[in-house]
Amino acid sequence: MESTNKILEIKSRILDFFLSSSNLTQATFLIMLQSILKEELKANSVTVTMEEFSPIYDQLRVREMGADYHKTLETGESDWGNVNLPLYGDKDFLGAVELQFTSPLPLSIESFDKLSKELSTIFQQYNQYIHTRFEEKQYEELYKVTSKFHSSMRVEGILSEIIEILRNTYEDFSYLLLLTSDNDDLQHLPVKKLDFDDSNMSAMNAYVTGEVQLENCIRDRRTYIYVPIKGEQGIYGVLQIISLDSFYLPEKELKFITLLANATGTALENAQLYEQSKQVISDLQLINETSHQLNSNLRLQEVTAYMIKKIMHFFEAKEAAFVLYKAGVAEVLPGSTEFFLKEDIGVYLSHMQDYVYSDGEPLFIGDLRVHERLSNLPFCSCMIIPMHASNGIKGACVVTHTLPYFFSFEQFKLLQSLIHHSTLAFSNSMLREELEKYVITDYLTKLYSRKYLDEKIKKSMKHDSYGTFILLDIDDFKRVNDTFGHQIGDTILMQVAAIINASIRETDIGARWGGEELAIYLPKIDLALGEQIAGRIIKKIEEQTSPAVTVSCGLSFWKKGLNDSARDLFHRADFALLKAKDLGKNQLCIESEEYCG
Repeated sequence: MESTNKILEIKSRILDFFLSSSNLTQATFLIMLQSILKEELKANSVTVTMEEFSPIYDQLRVREMGADYHKTLETGESDWGNVNLPLYGDKDFLGAVELQFTSPLPLSIESFDKLSKELSTIFQQYNQYIHTRFEEKQYEELYKVTSKFHSSMRVEGILSEIIEILRNTYEDFSYLLLLTSDNDDLQHLPVKKLDFDDSNMSAMNAYVTGEVQLENCIRDRRTYIYVPIKGEQGIYGVLQIISLDSFYLPEKELKFITLLANATGTALENAQLYEQSKQVISDLQLINETSHQLNSNLRLQEVTAYMIKKIMHFFEAKEAAFVLYKAGVAEVLPGSTEFFLKEDIGVYLSHMQDYVYSDGEPLFIGDLRVHERLSNLPFCSCMIIPMHASNGIKGACVVTHTLPYFFSFEQFKLLQSLIHHSTLAFSNSMLREELEKYVITDYLTKLYSRKYLDEKIKKSMKHDSYGTFILLDIDDFKRVNDTFGHQIGDTILMQVAAIINASIRETDIGARWGGEELAIYLPKIDLALGEQIAGRIIKKIEEQTSPAVTVSCGLSFWKKGLNDSARDLFHRADFALLKAKDLGKNQLCIESEEYCG
């Protein structure tokens, strides 16, 4: 009876401690057990030895006055002073309690046997409790990390969380994330690109099959576990787990790690979808903003400059250009970057012209050095998007970078869409400027109209300080028509007009005054220089026309401070022209406020 009460007292104290402890660990439980057994049984020492107390921990032994871990167990009875109490589970041997006495045993051997059975029952409950607590902790961590995954759209944050929870839960293991995407900016984490040419067949099998792969390496006594990181739409990599000793991971643990890997895969997928959606929105904003701007009736040079600016910024390109091909001649539109405006660019443009006219498809090259027709370009990455204007003119947008494989395929598709939306704006600008040119130019000579000349002179007299006006008349033009016919007469007019255009600046204005009379206005050119220019033109016309003709010129000049007008300027030049005719033709006369000759 006394033995039974003692066993009940021991059992009661253990269970009370077991139920009252809020943070029960293996170490505290075993130390508490030793203390109770030593006190209740008046033992000299108590040693509890456990055999794989939990499948995820090494063997644990706790001794009085400190831990002494050894794996050799002695079962059965020893001499009168030592008692071994074996601890059994339903199927497995759990461990043993070794009692040492220096005085007679407080219980009979039969009572110790009963105590052994009671302690075995307690240890079974404790073992179940530890497993339950560990699983709760696992899924609590899984819930926390999943919540963080849903609140974070940053790949770095997601990968940091997965590594942290693995280290906290399985601190004796090492980990490596083998991902399919490039993560060069995550070198501070155990992340590596999954190399499809790698000899690690287990990792590749996990990626291809989507199933966990186990590999035991007897030589280095390690176990490798490969868990696929799966999302809803695909597999994004493999989680590699390495144990330092050959080790069997229970099915429950593999299930938990698989759930964790799947949560990571879903989070990475959501992060990628989020980044893709942001990129799509950004692309649509770019196209919408560009289309809106291009529809604001910009001139061709303004359209080109705007598009080049957008392309250089958005694609981080080194050089970009818009090239038009008219009658086999390449024209680089103003606003293109400096490289395409060089004088020796023709050889490069001819290669692109061959491509545009032969293939006519968008071209995306990661390394130009392997492309036969375009290998002469001093670039590696290149995107060429052909343009087909509504007026039949062909062209191309060229975007380049010095580094190979700099542009992504997504950028290539975006550039295609951007050029598709802008081609109409280019066509409209060209048609508008062509129409404007028809309105302000003479159809036959391609010189400006008299109305346009009048407007420009009035504007110059308002904003400039001085200018020179030249009025030319082809000598004996009626005789040319009568002798050679009106068609030759038209040819002579076109020849004289071409000489005038070749002899003046872009800011100067050559115009058809009427009939065989032509006019030139030279803004910001003084009288002396104007006289030299007129003299050269007279000489060139005589030398370069066929059949040869001569011209008579009247020159007038204006400057600020004089009460002058465009009408007065025209009148003086006309008077000087009549004087030149009277003096024998093929010469220049000047009529101005300051000079008359």
